[in-house]
Amino acid sequence: MEKTGGSRKKGLKRKSAAQEPQEAAVVEDGATESGGQAPKAPAFPPGFSISEIKNKQRRHLMFTRWKQQQRKEKLAAKKKLKKEREALGDKAPPKPIPKTIDNQRVYDETTVDPNDEEVAYDEATDEFASYFNRQTSPKILITTSDRPHGRTVRLCEQLSTVIPNSHVYYRRGLALKRIIPQCISRDFTDLIVINEDRKTPNGLILSHLPNGPTAHFKMSSVRLRKEIKRRGKDPTEHVPEIILNNFTTRLGHSVGRMFASLFPHNPQFIGRQVATFHNQRDYIFFRFHRYIFKSEKKVGIQELGPRFTLKLRSLQKGTFDSKYGEYEWVHKPREMDTNRRKFHL
Repeated sequence: MEKTGGSRKKGLKRKSAAQEPQEAAVVEDGATESGGQAPKAPAFPPGFSISEIKNKQRRHLMFTRWKQQQRKEKLAAKKKLKKEREALGDKAPPKPIPKTIDNQRVYDETTVDPNDEEVAYDEATDEFASYFNRQTSPKILITTSDRPHGRTVRLCEQLSTVIPNSHVYYRRGLALKRIIPQCISRDFTDLIVINEDRKTPNGLILSHLPNGPTAHFKMSSVRLRKEIKRRGKDPTEHVPEIILNNFTTRLGHSVGRMFASLFPHNPQFIGRQVATFHNQRDYIFFRFHRYIFKSEKKVGIQELGPRFTLKLRSLQKGTFDSKYGEYEWVHKPREMDTNRRKFHL
């Protein structure tokens, strides 16, 4: 028993002796109570990593100091560069453009050139030509999947206040192949179907009538009006303006024209309402705002809702046909998502 007690005491002595250099290092690096010196930058030998420090508290302390030193160096470099630019004046070099995934994207051969004759001919003869030639006015039918829950129904009702001349009908167990002929006979130009899973909207089908095409989107990040903070008052019945942003490829151009054909021509600017479809990295963000002129130079915006995010899954020729339909484009993650800088819209 005495031997074991002696070994324990020796172990305790060894432990305290091992802690002495660490404590001394803390006092040496940190600020002293009497002197009040500023903490010095952590000095590590070359090739040493903070993760090699086994003491958790010591490792966290050294990492915090290292991050603080990094911020100070970065701020000092910014201030130095700013002074140099002010000293040079007009002769200062242009500011470097930061590298992002968006501006470093891989070039796509199908990028649309506005002066391309082939693109102009395709747009003049596609399924949306009658709308852009102002021969037809949009009339939209909005419906849901079978047995929708409250959140999906409220989303449909709020979408009907965003899109003019849209009508909400409940599905009542009818198949889409039976709904589409009825829509065509009643002069509907587009059909929107919102699907749900576990009481949450998770998909959107947009079919242009009577000859297609049909797009299937994955829906996420749905926020209804009551869930949006600092939102404005409910939208009015004025026809909103529409913004289509960053649809650059042939596929993105087709999708953008589908969204544009949902809204009538000649927006009523007196309503100051804007529907935005912003494409960024193949995710389409939908927002609905009202802008307010605060002065001649300042403009404020209020989000009205709803908001959601879409991701294109497939684009099909003609109207909806899941069995015999011919697909123009299908998203295949294992083949298409190999490069983070490759985008399709």
